[in-house]
Amino acid sequence: MRSLDEKIIMESSSSKESILKNIRKALVQSTDQPFPALDKVDFAFEQTEQDLAVLFAEKFTSLLGKFSLCENEEDLVNQITTLAAEKNWSEVYCVDENIKSAFSSFGFQHFSNKELADSDVAITKCELLVARTGTMVLSSAASSGRTTSVYSPVHICIAKASQLVYDVKDALKFLQKKYGEQLPSMISFATGPSRTADIEKTLVVGVHGPKEVYCFLLDS
Repeated sequence: MRSLDEKIIMESSSSKESILKNIRKALVQSTDQPFPALDKVDFAFEQTEQDLAVLFAEKFTSLLGKFSLCENEEDLVNQITTLAAEKNWSEVYCVDENIKSAFSSFGFQHFSNKELADSDVAITKCELLVARTGTMVLSSAASSGRTTSVYSPVHICIAKASQLVYDVKDALKFLQKKYGEQLPSMISFATGPSRTADIEKTLVVGVHGPKEVYCFLLDS
C-alpha cells in the first residue's frame, strides 16, 4: 500500500505532465487571433499644441506628483534646500557625483553617507519625461541604480526641459536609439507616487514605493 505522501507526489506529477502536454499541444497547433480588430487599431496620439512642460506638470500633479519649475541650477538647489528644511530631511541619499558636486557648489549640506534604507529622501536624474501621461522614465543607468527611485520613502527627480517628449512611443524610440541592444538592466515608467486601491477599493499611497515623488524641471 502506498503512503499518503507517495500518492500526493504521484498526483502532482500527473498534473504536471498534463499541463506540459497541453502546452506542447498549444505550441504545435496554431490558434486564431481572438481580437483580430486590434491589429488594425492605430494607438498613436496626435500631439497637441500645448507646451510640453505645462502638459507634463498638469498630468503629473493630477496623479499626486509634486512639480516645480527652476530657472537655473542655483534656483533648483535653493528650492530643494528650503524643502529639506520644511520636511526636516537631514539624510539625503544621492550617488550621482555630478549632482552632489553641483549642489555642494551652492552650499547644499544635506547629503548623507548613510545607506538608502536609512535616508529620508533620494535624489536622482531620469532618462525622459513623458508629457501626455505625466510619466518619469527611469533607468539603472540614469537613476543611480535599480533601487534608488523605488525604495526611498521620498524620491526627487531632476530633469531638464530638453528631456520632455510627448508620448511613450517617443520615449521608446529615444531609448532604442540611445542604447541600441545594450539597454540598461532596469527601465521603468513611474507615474506619480506608488498607489493601490486593491483593498476595499480605497486608494492607499506609498504601498509599493515612495509615498512622495517630486520632479524639479530645469528650464534651461
